[in-house]
Amino acid sequence: MITINLIGTGNIAWHLANHFAKASGCKLKQIAGRSKDRLTDFGSLTQQLVTIKELRPATITIIAVSDKAIKDVASQLPYQDTLVVHTSGSMAMDVIPQHRKGVFYPLQSFSKNDHVDFTQIPICIEASNAEDLQLLQDLATLLSIKIHTIDSHQRKQAHLAAVFVNNFTNHCYTIAQELCKKEAIPFELLYALLKKTAQKAIDHSPSDVQTGPAKRNDIEVIKDHLEMLQEEDHKSIYKTLTASIIAHYGKKL
Repeated sequence: MITINLIGTGNIAWHLANHFAKASGCKLKQIAGRSKDRLTDFGSLTQQLVTIKELRPATITIIAVSDKAIKDVASQLPYQDTLVVHTSGSMAMDVIPQHRKGVFYPLQSFSKNDHVDFTQIPICIEASNAEDLQLLQDLATLLSIKIHTIDSHQRKQAHLAAVFVNNFTNHCYTIAQELCKKEAIPFELLYALLKKTAQKAIDHSPSDVQTGPAKRNDIEVIKDHLEMLQEEDHKSIYKTLTASIIAHYGKKL
């Protein structure tokens, strides 16, 4: 039986806590935060809540905190000689000072109370030795069917790609929603297109299914769109993405 200590109060920690609590083959031993007051969202798991100083050894300690806090939190652990991992996509494994260290990175965007099917979430793992890597493999298998062993360099590249796929794309959705709201257009008008775009990128190479005025090098439509945009940052984003698409497909303005 793999026992787990989980440190963190944010979205990833919340989802991991709730899924580990239900998984067979492991036991969520304790959940810790910098203060117990920050752990009020964990509901039925409150009996396991402690401060970091109150933690007792477990098979694996998972640190699910902000990137800048990982090293400091790891240094506060009141025990040694157990496997300590973080959940960051962008931080190297070696940010953890313990000699037994690793990474347990679920590559997904998490929000509290948002249902996720963990079986379909890729979990990227890394460890400082073969035995601990197998331990993380065993743990990840309790949650997901998609396990990937990748090193810190590869994980940082995956995280960078994820920013484009998720964060930048979602910001474009936000701009689109604002444009619709301004003209009293229901945003749901774009739902079918939004879903279709994502599905096409999954079913085909995204480069092969690119459409739109930039792909066609339709200068008149592009100029018209730029005149319609009133916010300078919206204009800048439109120009940057348009120029990138044109350059990618070998055309010039």
